[in-house]
Amino acid sequence: MPRFWPIIICSLLLAACDAGGPQFKSTDITGVDYGRALELTDHHGKPRRLEEFRGKAVVLFFGFTHCPDVCPTTLADMAQAMRQLGADADRVQVLFVTLDPERDTQEVLAQYVTAFDPRFLGLRGDLEATRTVAKEFKVYFEKRPGAAPGAYTVDHSAQTYVLDPQGRLRLFVRHGRIVEDLAPDLRVLLH
Repeated sequence: MPRFWPIIICSLLLAACDAGGPQFKSTDITGVDYGRALELTDHHGKPRRLEEFRGKAVVLFFGFTHCPDVCPTTLADMAQAMRQLGADADRVQVLFVTLDPERDTQEVLAQYVTAFDPRFLGLRGDLEATRTVAKEFKVYFEKRPGAAPGAYTVDHSAQTYVLDPQGRLRLFVRHGRIVEDLAPDLRVLLH
């Protein structure tokens, strides 16, 4: 039995180290090798980079304004999470990246995202810039033709990412878990 003591001691030490870290409801992806850069234009026409938001937690979601369900539901849930945060919401920036730059003009994005919360920012780029950012954050999207030329839809992945105030990608929030998980996880990152 004594020969197992080193294994037991190492296991206890590892468990003790792990117990000291933050406990998130969302998936902790700290240390991944993606999600480090973003260069797009906001709905005010201002060029934006992730570095500009240092000091705030960033909530990042990819979608499009003509989305019939996932995008408006997610943004409404994010607005609810911001209300749950109270004064801490001022230390959070929600970014909505359009995957449909053809229809989602600066003006359309401005009306859309601010309808959920005036602090939200819509980001856009041309199709090449959109593909670059989507690839950087491992977001799938594909244009699907509709009945008429302008009536297409965009299939896309529906995860939300959270970056900490130091600009590190930290959390993967599953679709449908924003209301339950986002505000508590942001409180952990902000305090």
